[in-house]
Amino acid sequence: MRDFLLMISPRRLAALMVLLLLLLAATIAPVHAQRIKDLAAVQGVRSNQLIGYGLVVGLDGTGDQTTQTPFTVQSLTTMLSQLGVTLPPGASLQLKNVAAVMITTMLPPFATPGQAIDVTVSSIGNAKSLRGGTLLLTPLKGADGQVYAVAQGNVLVGGVGAAAGGSSVQVNHLSVGRISGGATVERAVPTPLGGDGDIHLGVHNSDFTTTHRIVDAINSHVGAGTAAAVDGRTIRVSAPQAAGERVAFLARIEGLEVQAAAARARVIVNARTGSVVMNQAVSVDICAVAHGNLSVVITTEPVISQPGPFSAGQTVQAERSQVEIRQDKGLLTMVRGANLGDVVKALNAIGATPQDLLAILQAMKASGALRAELEII
Repeated sequence: MRDFLLMISPRRLAALMVLLLLLLAATIAPVHAQRIKDLAAVQGVRSNQLIGYGLVVGLDGTGDQTTQTPFTVQSLTTMLSQLGVTLPPGASLQLKNVAAVMITTMLPPFATPGQAIDVTVSSIGNAKSLRGGTLLLTPLKGADGQVYAVAQGNVLVGGVGAAAGGSSVQVNHLSVGRISGGATVERAVPTPLGGDGDIHLGVHNSDFTTTHRIVDAINSHVGAGTAAAVDGRTIRVSAPQAAGERVAFLARIEGLEVQAAAARARVIVNARTGSVVMNQAVSVDICAVAHGNLSVVITTEPVISQPGPFSAGQTVQAERSQVEIRQDKGLLTMVRGANLGDVVKALNAIGATPQDLLAILQAMKASGALRAELEII
């Protein structure tokens, strides 16, 4: 072996050593770090919800049925009166190309007057489709009742539908559309950004370990005493007073990489859909599980009772029901798992469906075998 190494040129030997080091590094599990901007956000920098009520016109006979949605006619009458159009008293409007809608959007942080934002238009009546409609000028208000934007434009609906002779075909949703850049910001929302000299970072998931590591990363990069943890979620950071320097300071901080703490073992169960989601930290102690399906089948058949010949009786219809109880055999199975893969294999081995897992996981949690937080949504 020594003679073989002496026969290799120094350049080739160096290349082989580099290749060996790369292969060795590949066998080691990589440590994934996350940026601070992915783990925390500056408190006070947030979006605000806006909502408005308006009318969509220009529909091809797919609007609200005015007999069932009188508020559509009332809204149109009020709007026409504001535009100088006076309708005769008692006028009955039968409209098929108008629909009452709600407009929703998010006002992004640091939005300035004149900025365009997207809006979502949703029907609140019985309109069949908003396809091809135009939203009339609609003010959008915030939670304080003030107008922050106005919306208007052509509604774009992603679905399509057709009906004829009692048959209909529909693809996607027709009563919700979107207007790209359909709203214009009219009022800005003040967004304080370290006005008192300190900036507060809020960690997305309350965790003492992650918060402590973020504080250490900021102090190591900027200087000792720059950041301090207020609690398990909030971090106080001393920032420059000048606005330009403060923005550059935040840009440096949010790019720092931090090794986030390992997630807590959690099992999320959606009782409505039967979905079960586990993270990789879930484990199960040794336990025995017996799973069997119990079903009750009820069969009802009509029975006709005919009266005798030349009798005054009448034909009577009755029902005969038969109840059958079926129970599959549940074998006692040992379940244990140090990782998520073992847990999934053990639960699949007993033939548990997602609906069955709801009861099994609750029983395992009650017995203390499931080492994870069980959350039912």
